[in-house]
Amino acid sequence: MSIDFLFKVFEQNAAKSAIVWRKQTFSYEWLSNRINYWLNVIGFEKIQPGTVTLIEGDFSPNAIALFLALAHHQCILVPLTTASMKKKSEFSEIAQGQVVFKIGQDDTVKIEGLSYAADYEFYQTLRNLKHPGLVLFSSGSTGKSKATIHDLNKIFAKYHTPKRALRTITFLLYDHIGGVNTMLHTLANGGCVVTVEARNPDEVLNAIETYQVELLPTSPTFLNLILISEAYKRHDLSSLKTISYGTEPMPIHTLTRLNHLFPDLRLAQTYGLSEVGILSSKSKDSNSLWFKLQGEDFETRIVDGILHVKSQTTMLGYLNAPSPVTEDGWFNTGDAVEVDGDYVKVLGRKSEIINVGGEKVYPAEVENVIQMLDNVAEVTVYGEDNPITGKIVCTIVTLMNPEDPKQFSRRLQQYCRGQLQAYKVPLKVKVIDEKQYSERFKKIKPQLLPLSGTNN
Repeated sequence: MSIDFLFKVFEQNAAKSAIVWRKQTFSYEWLSNRINYWLNVIGFEKIQPGTVTLIEGDFSPNAIALFLALAHHQCILVPLTTASMKKKSEFSEIAQGQVVFKIGQDDTVKIEGLSYAADYEFYQTLRNLKHPGLVLFSSGSTGKSKATIHDLNKIFAKYHTPKRALRTITFLLYDHIGGVNTMLHTLANGGCVVTVEARNPDEVLNAIETYQVELLPTSPTFLNLILISEAYKRHDLSSLKTISYGTEPMPIHTLTRLNHLFPDLRLAQTYGLSEVGILSSKSKDSNSLWFKLQGEDFETRIVDGILHVKSQTTMLGYLNAPSPVTEDGWFNTGDAVEVDGDYVKVLGRKSEIINVGGEKVYPAEVENVIQMLDNVAEVTVYGEDNPITGKIVCTIVTLMNPEDPKQFSRRLQQYCRGQLQAYKVPLKVKVIDEKQYSERFKKIKPQLLPLSGTNN
């Protein structure tokens, strides 16, 4: 069975801590027993292999045990978190869920039946193979969210080779490919999953101090919040050995500051997508945005400056959209990259490139410059249509402290003229009070940011 190797790991580490949740510690022996408990419940409820099961929760003990029990029973899993609740009806309809496990704040579980047929061809493929499946949704910031469907056996296969056992924060969400990777990688190596009740700088850093966490997988946006809040000054982070970051481009200013503040920490860039999983990577060094993608279970190629991936963990397809995977198995990531020997650097999404009179402007490059300006908390750069140049560069800024928007706009443009070519300098500057990141701590697309604020 697909997770038999995990049961062996759990048996070998029976007395060790597997999960820390709300100041309680749960051993690997407890986790093994809880998986067996849920397997008995699944049998009692007559939930058949191949059933599409929604799991509403986070990384609580029951949510983790249920995930593994349902996978062992060859069900098709659809994890949903509070960040997904606004789209719960949409996600349930797209996934055609048949059973939902609702996990409360106190980790109690309610089971309800749903009436969808769950007759997608991909589902039938998994049932014929007797393999568990995993459905993950895109953020769906424009239009309907895309639902990726994975063969979970292929994802589990990544974790057969033993690696270091680490105490790890589950920062990335339960319904995110990075969160699933954090959970499975930690448990497959006999590490400890340390959960947090709230994902804010002080809560996360306090958990690192209290439970001697060694690895923090997170996003550049959250790392910037740690720097802005100066929460790192209020907590002992001496146990932390590695911060891995991904999900969006890292501002070089943020990376440089982190290296200056934490010279002994390893800062490692990761690369992954819901469609292809998390790929093995190695940063050139802690202060570099260049990284090497390396692994026996995937291949990469660059086509017209865009990264393509062929991976054993590539999705079977989308449930609600045409497959973007070529007939020979290559997935176009849409990420524009620069190449230096074996290393690549992500410049940004091809769809976000701003074409100003035939010149390409990558938002991340301009954002990196603006982020270094005094009093800037968050910045988003985007393009607007222009009848003469095709596009112009615009920016939305959230300030650390109040400042006259017109004076700030002039200051920003003057600063950018000294750092950037003229066509890259923002012609429009909007100052807003609202945050520019989502519940997943990723930057919100410009068209979804609040309209309130001052244009200059």
